[in-house]
Amino acid sequence: MSTTTNYYVPDQSPWPFATAACLFVTAWGAASTIQQHSGVVSNDGTLGTYILIAGLVGILSCMFLWFRDTVRESIGGLNSHQMDISYRMGMAWFIFSEVMFFCAFFFALFYTRWFAVPWLGGEGAKGIAQEILWPNFQAMWPLVSMPDGRTVQAMQPWGLPAINTALLLTSGIFLTIAHHAIKTMNRPKILLNLGITILLGSIFMCVQAYEYYHAYHEMGLTLNAGIYGSTFFMLTGFHGLHVTIGTIILMVLWLRVAKGHFTADNHFAFEAGAWYWHFVDVVWIFLFIVVYWL
Repeated sequence: MSTTTNYYVPDQSPWPFATAACLFVTAWGAASTIQQHSGVVSNDGTLGTYILIAGLVGILSCMFLWFRDTVRESIGGLNSHQMDISYRMGMAWFIFSEVMFFCAFFFALFYTRWFAVPWLGGEGAKGIAQEILWPNFQAMWPLVSMPDGRTVQAMQPWGLPAINTALLLTSGIFLTIAHHAIKTMNRPKILLNLGITILLGSIFMCVQAYEYYHAYHEMGLTLNAGIYGSTFFMLTGFHGLHVTIGTIILMVLWLRVAKGHFTADNHFAFEAGAWYWHFVDVVWIFLFIVVYWL
């Protein structure tokens, strides 16, 4: 007797290309909007804002349609063991690419803090830094004194950032409980703990939005606040974007659990979402230590 093994090859998907195009539009719109608010461009900048909104709407649309197709493949029984391996490898490489993404921005912060600032304040460059580039320059971090004489406040770690740290770490605990519950298919326990994770992630985003408002209106800490301001908002802003995406993914998983899409042996989509959320947690720990604390 001979046995046959089914090998499923998914249809070609337009969503990777469409998502990449929407990401490009979003980056274009974000850059135009930031330039407008920074006074780099002289026009009103409304076109950049419209482009940014169009890019974000496009990304959300691609996420919805891409999720729809993969969910249909999963519940349709089209995913073989080989596809499961492919999904796991793909998610692992995706998270690795995200690690490299954040490493680039962390390296920019490290380079500025431990190389560029000391060089500007060193003996060899002291005359240039103080008399030409930056009068009264002092090699210190956070670099809160601006060349035009303005002084901004640095964000302290033990206020809103500490609250957000507690929120994310606690959310990871509840997600782990939900992950263990899915292995025994305790659906009420899964929905409860996953719902709490989503709630904590949403609160995190609200707290960060208030932190940005506080920084802009009460501390003078803006994108125009020199290299400290730009690196602060670059790192925390991109992390906040990842928390937003992760929260959307967890919401989709909550709905799938409620609809009974997963079994104790077939729930990699849940695992992939958990991997992503824990990655976001780890990045925040490094970010809290390096950006806020040190």
